[in-house]
Amino acid sequence: MPDDTVLPAPVQRGKSLWVPVRWSELPGWGQDNLYEVWNAWVRGCERPVPGHAGLCAEVRQLSIATASEQQAWVMRRFLPYRITETDGSLPAGLLTGYYEPIMAASRVPTSSYRVPLFGPPAGLRSGQPWYSRQEIDTLPAAQAALQGRAVAWLADPIDALILQIQGSGRLNIVESDGRTRQVRVAFAAHNGHPYQSVGRWLLDQRAINEASWAAIKAWAVQNPGRLNEMLWSNPRTVFFREEALSELDARFGPRGAQNVPLTPGRSIAVDPQSIPYGTPVWMATQGPTLNLQRLVMAQDTGGAILGAVRADLFTGWGGWSDEAYTVAAALKQPLQMWALLPR
Repeated sequence: MPDDTVLPAPVQRGKSLWVPVRWSELPGWGQDNLYEVWNAWVRGCERPVPGHAGLCAEVRQLSIATASEQQAWVMRRFLPYRITETDGSLPAGLLTGYYEPIMAASRVPTSSYRVPLFGPPAGLRSGQPWYSRQEIDTLPAAQAALQGRAVAWLADPIDALILQIQGSGRLNIVESDGRTRQVRVAFAAHNGHPYQSVGRWLLDQRAINEASWAAIKAWAVQNPGRLNEMLWSNPRTVFFREEALSELDARFGPRGAQNVPLTPGRSIAVDPQSIPYGTPVWMATQGPTLNLQRLVMAQDTGGAILGAVRADLFTGWGGWSDEAYTVAAALKQPLQMWALLPR
C-alpha cells in the first residue's frame, strides 16, 4: 500500500488501542534482517493467531526467499498499527528481558543439592490459590502433598527462585548412575498466588542499592538468617515438568504461552489482553543495554508483563557469565511497539 493511501480506523484490542500508521513511520523499517525472524514466525504458525492460517502457508514458502522479497511480502500483506493506551495516549513503554538458565542439578537430594523443584501437586486447580511459598516450606500438609513430586534438586534456593521467575530452564542433571545429561524443566503450573519481586522487597528495606541477582545473592550470603524471610516475600511458587532435550529442541528455547518454541532475540512475552499470541510486532528501543529496531513475534507472557506497551525479550539460554543472562538481567528501557495486522 502506498504511503498516501487512506488509513483505516483504529482498532480496540482489550487493554490497548491500535492506531494505523504508514510504513515510513516505523523507525528503522527496511534495515532489519527479516530472515532472522522467519524461524520464529514459522514456529508461531504451528499455533496461528485467528485470521493468520492462510498467511502461514505463504510464510513457510518464503523461508528461503531473499530479504527484499520477504520485506515486500510483509508490506503487501500487512499494515502496521501503533500500540497505544486505550485512550490513544502514548506511554513510555517498558522492555525487559528473560532467558533460560542452565544450572547444575541432581536427580536425588544430596548434601550439596537440597533445594527441590516440584512438579504440580495432585488436586491443584488453575485459578484457585494453593499453599503459599512460606506454607509449602513450613506446613506438614503442604509438604505431604508434594511428597515424591520433586523433579530435581538444586544447590541454591535463589537459583531455584530464578528458575521459577524465568519459568523454565536447562538442568545439567546427575543421574543415579553418575552420568550427567541435560534436560529441560518447563513451566507446568503455579500455586495461584501473586508474584512479588524479592528485589523490590530488598530495595524497599534499603538492604540493597540495585535489584540485580548479584546484589541479591551477596545480601543472602551476608544475611543467612533472613534468607527465608526474603524468599517468602514472594508467595508465588512455580511447578515444573521435565522434558527431553533433543538436538532440535536444543536449538530453540522452551515453549511459551503460545505453545511454540521461543527464538532468541525474536520472541517476546506480552500482555495477551493487549496483543494476541502469534502477532508480528515491530519493536523499537534505545537504551544502555540494547538499541534495537526489529520484527519480533508475540509468543509468550509472564506474571509481570502487564499493559499496552510492555514486552519481555527472550534472550536465549546460558549460565551466569553468558550473554543471554547478562543482557536479560540488565535490560530495562523504554519501548515503542507496532502490531502488524493482515490487510
